[in-house]
Amino acid sequence: MKTKFFLFLTSLLILASCAKENALVTTTENLAKDEPMSVEAINRTVEAHLQNTNTVFNWNEHADAFMVWSALENSNQVMSIGYKPANEGDLTRKMHEINIKSSEWLAAKNKVINAVLDIESKTNPDLTAEKIINSENETLPYMQVKVTSLETIEALRQMPEVRYAEPSGYDPLAGTDLRSDAGCGVSPNYNIPSSDYVNASPGSKIPWNFYHSNIPAAWSHSTGDNVTVGLIDTGISDNQNKLGSRFNDGYSSGRFIYKYSTKYSGMWWWKSLDAPHDQCGHGTQMAGLIAAPRSNEGNAIGVAYNCNMRAYRGTEDVVVNGSSEIDGVSDAMIALANRSDVKVLSMSIGDVFYHGQWADAVYYTYNRGKMIISAAGTSLTWTSWYGVIFPASMSQTVAVTGIRDNYTQRCNTCHDGSAVDFTVVMQRASDTDRTSLTLTMSGNTPTYVGGSSCATATTAGIAALIWAKNLNQSRSTVLQKMKNASQYYPSRHSSFGYGVIDALDAVTQ
Repeated sequence: MKTKFFLFLTSLLILASCAKENALVTTTENLAKDEPMSVEAINRTVEAHLQNTNTVFNWNEHADAFMVWSALENSNQVMSIGYKPANEGDLTRKMHEINIKSSEWLAAKNKVINAVLDIESKTNPDLTAEKIINSENETLPYMQVKVTSLETIEALRQMPEVRYAEPSGYDPLAGTDLRSDAGCGVSPNYNIPSSDYVNASPGSKIPWNFYHSNIPAAWSHSTGDNVTVGLIDTGISDNQNKLGSRFNDGYSSGRFIYKYSTKYSGMWWWKSLDAPHDQCGHGTQMAGLIAAPRSNEGNAIGVAYNCNMRAYRGTEDVVVNGSSEIDGVSDAMIALANRSDVKVLSMSIGDVFYHGQWADAVYYTYNRGKMIISAAGTSLTWTSWYGVIFPASMSQTVAVTGIRDNYTQRCNTCHDGSAVDFTVVMQRASDTDRTSLTLTMSGNTPTYVGGSSCATATTAGIAALIWAKNLNQSRSTVLQKMKNASQYYPSRHSSFGYGVIDALDAVTQ
């Protein structure tokens, strides 16, 4: 993710005088109960939690019902609700086994819907289930429901059938001009020094930082053949033929790329499915790092230049918040989890908020044997005090961040912390503008790309190289090879995990 990933935190820094208040208690005692907290007050509490605990903000654990209602009132009033039969325990390890169409699961869902209707209809007698349901997942036990009453939230929190009930449409950057370009904006760079790449036959460029992971040497043993990498991001540009009609070009051959969209536009009552085309640039860059062909036209080569790709547009930028984006990313994960050809998922996206339904999708995908590689987080230099973001903070994901070529410093915009598993060198210590190289929205001229996004996509490519040596390997086997080939293993660095992976060592084990 690029330097604007944490513009959310940037906007909150003006509230720093309140940053040390208790993050677990919302300040509501002086507010009338019919007057919601302002966006500024909500953001102030969120930032206090982030600074005090260095963990993601969970609406169910760190906000009272009034703050949740306030967030709904300051958004589209859509709440994400995870449900279960009252006698069910932890679903983490069996999320992939649930049959939500069974009688007991349907009964639990209907009980929750009826509870919402009973209260919401007090002020709107014409309400029906169809009118309050924004979306229902066909595989996992969650749904999005319109909620307007504080009483409804308080009731949901008391129900044993409710696993979580959180605002899914809250955007801390609402009303600003910062949200729309978060992580977006990319153009060719025509002044890249020759020391930042190595020319390779038949006519492509190897990014300089690939050598720090020994990737070019690994190509003598694996180029990712027959492995499919799933990418969830902002889509892929329909003008970039290296990820289209020229995906098989030069030394890249016999492979496929498919592009989908699970991102919807429109209000909750009238949604339309977006096209899979990238409108941001971030997804195109990540796809290029993973799988750009080794062609003869001067483009930057991808790590696994012979792998297959299934790319989903699940979000419009790298900050995933908003009900349609949370739905989009969750749906994309479920779709990729259900494909037997997909081995690796790359997600250079995230949020400082924990999202229950996205976590459900992570559990589901992990339980189906996929390796989920996720970005630790990227921000402006003066907001990078925050640790690992969601979902990289989950143990079911492989969290990756970027470091400089001196091996001792994180990149100037990268997050680190104890949850990080691996690192990738992707920035010059002498010049923070010189990062890795990848594709742009069209053409062959490369561009610089950095942050933990770049590190994540690069690591996904390395995992594909390892898996291609034996398609029958398990996720745990591939992950162990990544660890064995890392700079700190069997030890673990407090901020950088196992460190930089030696791709040659990993593919020859």
